[in-house]
Amino acid sequence: MSRILRRRCRTIVSTPLLAAALIASAVAPGALAAPPADSSAGAGTASSSSATGTLADGAAWRAEVPASWNGKLVLFAHGFRPGPANPAWDAGFAPTASELLRRGYAVASSSYASTGWALETAARDQLDTLAAFKKRFGHPERVIAAGRSMGGLVTSMMAEIPDSGIDGAVSTCGLVGGGVSLNNYQLDAAYAAAQLLLPGQDVRLTGFTGPEQSADTVARLKNALQQAAESTQGRARVALVAALLNTPAKLAGVDTGNPEELAAAQAKLVLDTLPTVIERRFSIVNAAGGDSGWTAGVNYARMLQSSAQRRHVKRMYAAAHLDLSADLATLTSNAGIEPSADGLDWMLRTSSPTGKLQVPLLATHTTVDLLAPVEFQEEYAETVRQAGANSLFRQAFVDHTGHCNFTVAENVASIEAVDQRLESGNWGSVATTATLQRSADSLGLDGAAFIDFRPDEFINDRDWTPTS
Repeated sequence: MSRILRRRCRTIVSTPLLAAALIASAVAPGALAAPPADSSAGAGTASSSSATGTLADGAAWRAEVPASWNGKLVLFAHGFRPGPANPAWDAGFAPTASELLRRGYAVASSSYASTGWALETAARDQLDTLAAFKKRFGHPERVIAAGRSMGGLVTSMMAEIPDSGIDGAVSTCGLVGGGVSLNNYQLDAAYAAAQLLLPGQDVRLTGFTGPEQSADTVARLKNALQQAAESTQGRARVALVAALLNTPAKLAGVDTGNPEELAAAQAKLVLDTLPTVIERRFSIVNAAGGDSGWTAGVNYARMLQSSAQRRHVKRMYAAAHLDLSADLATLTSNAGIEPSADGLDWMLRTSSPTGKLQVPLLATHTTVDLLAPVEFQEEYAETVRQAGANSLFRQAFVDHTGHCNFTVAENVASIEAVDQRLESGNWGSVATTATLQRSADSLGLDGAAFIDFRPDEFINDRDWTPTS
């Protein structure tokens, strides 16, 4: 009888080994290149001290320390970069870094050793940067890790490493559902689009190792989505694709009570989003040594039933006189894509949070995010809760549209909330919507829109059960 293995997307079976390796590399002097002072590095304040260097694996790092340093360090982790440029300092975070420096915080960051899906080394590179900072400037009194997008995932996983040297963390617009869930939700939507809009055609969806391999898929799906948006039946099927992609259903300026208006808006978002994520898929496949996504064994009727958008999809199908049950049955019966064993193992080892937080972490997210669905936060909260780390965890949301579309005030307020949590030893009210909004407003910067919000279910989480 074959042995059945169950692999949970949120489980890392080798966490102790990973933690030990990361901690060892972070404190090993041989991992560092001597960091010279560099007053011409760029985005610091006029009175700040700069240092740059190169880690043993080739990652560049940079640090800025203000003249009136308060002894606290923000260790920033950047998001996905397609390359080839890979600077240590992140342009998107630079305005927040400047404000933090003005307020007395030091800021440090690394490039990671590679572009693309850099999870193999990213956490280690961040901790090696911390060790380099200590060697150059001395030990900070407090270290708050912060990261955005892919860097939000990196930061969340750093927060799980015992004795890493960080004291607290802020994960912003993070891919905290993990790499496997990221691949699967994108694959579910691409698979549904191919099956329903290009029936009977052989459309490649996985295993891309370069952009040229996905170009045909992207072109065919773009054309199919554009054509579908022109008909009632097409928009109904795109509504199902949108639900599987976790495309937002509450959009500014869109009457959610008008199914056709909502479907048209979602169709445009799917057209803007799905080709982009397919084009980037090769980076993750190459990093993992295989594609970790799968459709085999997935029940798409059950998946839609868990979606907050199921009623909208049903209305669209009814108006189009289409059989939703038949389409869902087609998706389920034809679902045969299996993951690469090596790719899945790598992704579980490097890119899947366990929720076993060792330090306080505040996770923040915009309410409408096309590249990192806010539903990831529902999944991550469940992961942390199951790990028994809820007391260390808080979430906050801002009423903005767009991936990582945060103001400087919102970023600084979130970091200072974690700073206050570390100072007092308990969360109290520092991470509530009202307190974060007051804190951000008091900065007199570029405004804030913290909002009470509860994300819907992330429907694409699943187990992989090998067939043999």
